[in-house]
Order: sequence, then structure tokens, then C-alpha cells
Amino acid sequence: MNFATKLVGNEDEHAVSPVIGVILMVAITVILAAVIAAFVLDLGQSQSASAAAGLTFDAHEDGVDVTLISADRIDESGGDLEISTTVSPSGGSCIGSLDSVGETVTCTDGSSDQPDSITVVGTYQGSETTVGRWSA
Repeated sequence: MNFATKLVGNEDEHAVSPVIGVILMVAITVILAAVIAAFVLDLGQSQSASAAAGLTFDAHEDGVDVTLISADRIDESGGDLEISTTVSPSGGSCIGSLDSVGETVTCTDGSSDQPDSITVVGTYQGSETTVGRWSA
């Protein structure tokens, strides 16, 4: 059987499809090698993790109770977790400290009422991150 008569086009056009196929295979190989190299060299892990803690807020007439229910990534200094609370208005405060899981602090606005807002900040690897926020 004569295959030469079955091909479409002249002699110069017969190699176009194989050349494009080879170029595509080389391009796919280069892209795949770059993706594998990025994972092997750990180039995607340049970001650091932030503090993570679980909190519950329980509002009542005399203030707001903040309870620490989990502390996944929180630094310890002197055996205590590095968690701080900020109360608005500026005269407000929290009684107690969140030094371990299960502890509760009561936050007031300075006159035994609910504060406008409470911000809880945790420290992990020297970086402070807001781990919880409550507002009236």
C-alpha cells in the first residue's frame, strides 16, 4: 500500500504536527520540573504561623466573662501563656489572667458594666496576633 499518497499537503508541511508535539512535551516537562522543585526546596513555606487560641465570651449585667478553651500556638513565659486583653473604654479592665486553658477573666468598663469592646491578643514566636474580639 502506498502511504505517501494518503498524506495531505506537500513535502514541506508533513513535519509541522510532530514539531509542535515535541515543543508541547518539552514545555510540560519544564513546568512539571519547576512545580516539583518548588515543593522539594520548600519554597512555599516562607510564611510563619500566627497565634491560635479558642475563646468564649459570656456577656452579663456585671461585665463579660472571657474563657480560654484552647491554646494551640501560644508562647509561654514563666509557665504562663502570653495572652493579654484590652478593654474599651480605656478605664476598663479584666480581673484575672488567661494563664492556662479553662481559666476565665471578667472584663468590665470600670464601673461594673459591660465594656464596649474586648480584644484578646496572643503571642507566638515573638509575634502578636489578635486571637479574639468581642463588642457590645
